[in-house]
Amino acid sequence: MHSSLVLHPDDQREAAERFAAALELPCRAISTRRFPDGETLLRLPLPLPERVIIFCTLDQPDVRLVELLLTARTARAEGARHLTLVAPYLCYMRQDMAFHPGEAVSQRIIGGFLAELFDAVVTVDPHLHRIDRLQQAIPIDQAITLHATEPIGLFISEAVPQAVLIGPDEESEQWVAAIAQACALPHAVFVKRRHGDRDVDVIAEGGPSLMGRHVVLVDDIASSGRTLAQAARVCLGLGAAAVDAVVTHALCSTQDHASLLAAGVGQLWSTDALAHASNRIALASLLAQGCRTHGLA
Repeated sequence: MHSSLVLHPDDQREAAERFAAALELPCRAISTRRFPDGETLLRLPLPLPERVIIFCTLDQPDVRLVELLLTARTARAEGARHLTLVAPYLCYMRQDMAFHPGEAVSQRIIGGFLAELFDAVVTVDPHLHRIDRLQQAIPIDQAITLHATEPIGLFISEAVPQAVLIGPDEESEQWVAAIAQACALPHAVFVKRRHGDRDVDVIAEGGPSLMGRHVVLVDDIASSGRTLAQAARVCLGLGAAAVDAVVTHALCSTQDHASLLAAGVGQLWSTDALAHASNRIALASLLAQGCRTHGLA
């Protein structure tokens, strides 16, 4: 038996197999079925080694979190002594404070939940605003943040080598600045004015001229896509010749993706942290190297 094993939900087989291949580890699916009332029956492949890596991006958060609870507790009962969660997309990180009385601070609650289940958690570009380190959300020593800066920068350098990079709002500044530095391209950041969950205005303030330039919008998440759509309209209004967008996590629905393209975005590109029609940038090597660097594989 190998010293480590990668387990994954069956519907994430392709991404998990790419990750396991990069680590040269065996990879096996977790069997699940649903009862009529929605409960999950879960079965792990046996036997298990002492070190188990669970690859599970948290794209359907509430379902995935229950599956993680069942998986981790069962793996411990079957002899696993060290459990690592590799979650390219980490859910519930955006709600980091109570904005209204009685609201759950889900970042703190889910972070604590994961800390109880796993010895290490590895993720890519989590949506952290008011904290500096993932350990502040997931209180374990090996709460590890990896950044998609290098693979995204390489992709942009090859796809649009003369681009101007634009962050659609202040929150995107850390991503666009790092990627611009990685591929040696000019960048600027717009200002966002939010009027509700799905109603935003985007304002350009300074930065390089966009007249006749090919713009690539850069952000960590495309959720509804409205902020990116507004930013695309602003860029085109300033004379941009073309506008594309690249994100780490593409959460937008098919309808929202279509609306984004209708707003003038030529292409939406994303990493495969979440399965999406826009996936163009593979993260298996980044995730594998992160696990090796931190002694998890």
